[in-house]
Amino acid sequence: MNFAMNGVKIFSSNSFLRGGDKSGSNSSSFRSAALKLAAIFGVLMIAGFFVACEKRGVSLDDIAKRDELVVGVFGDKPPFGYIDAKGQNAGFDVYIARRMGSDMLKDKAVFGDKVRFVIVEAANRIEFLRSNKVDVMMANFTMTKERQEQVDFSLPYMKVALGVVSKDGAIRDVSELSGKTLIVNKGTTADFYFTKNHPEIKLLKFEQNTETFAALKDGRGDALAHDNTLLFAWAKENPAFKVGIKKLGDDDVIAAAVKKGNKELLEWINTWMDMARQEGFFIEAYEKTLANAFGDDVRAQDVVFVK
Repeated sequence: MNFAMNGVKIFSSNSFLRGGDKSGSNSSSFRSAALKLAAIFGVLMIAGFFVACEKRGVSLDDIAKRDELVVGVFGDKPPFGYIDAKGQNAGFDVYIARRMGSDMLKDKAVFGDKVRFVIVEAANRIEFLRSNKVDVMMANFTMTKERQEQVDFSLPYMKVALGVVSKDGAIRDVSELSGKTLIVNKGTTADFYFTKNHPEIKLLKFEQNTETFAALKDGRGDALAHDNTLLFAWAKENPAFKVGIKKLGDDDVIAAAVKKGNKELLEWINTWMDMARQEGFFIEAYEKTLANAFGDDVRAQDVVFVK
């Protein structure tokens, strides 16, 4: 049996088995052409698979076959995401991600053993989801309307608002920042808030949290704006600084995020988040990772979602 493609006559494998053309060289060339076509079809099929993955994001089946959940976290934002003295990922977001991965991959033997963490910065969180570098983003990601247009957020697991820290808590109102320099991280809620609402305030921006807080200590800025939960913990470790503005703007929430349109993974995470909240797991995570950092002034229910 023969068939044609784009006007080119191709002989079937049956022709090869029967001998086809009596010329050995012709038979060999036909076999070579068929093998090349098969290779091309194979490459196209693989390419199509990866294009589909690129559009929809990773599936639960993909994660199961890989036997690993890839999660984006911070490496320089204690107590939420950082590298501990043993060189391991640690913090509140990390603790929650380990449990999520264990439940997703049914890894009950070793807590979080099948989770691979990828260190991200605030400004590249969305890009890492878009490019499939991570399956889930849990880098203390505040849910905003602008971000919801670019990624899909899960049910929240943490409450947050903006705050401002300064030397001795000298800055107690936004009006006192007039003519002064405010330090923020690029791509954070603080960056967006002050850029939009207070263009008159000079902003000094950095990529990493370590750079941001070092700049405040060095006197390169008069104050620093960030998530108030982070500032409470940092000020406790740095008593020369106090959170003079404890709450600014709207109350926000922090949630996990997946690639836009990845409904399957989002639905699984939402179901898991609801289960974790009802069983009190977020309180457990708070006690394990945040309680010592915040001290007695902050209660678990002020920060995490409870029953």
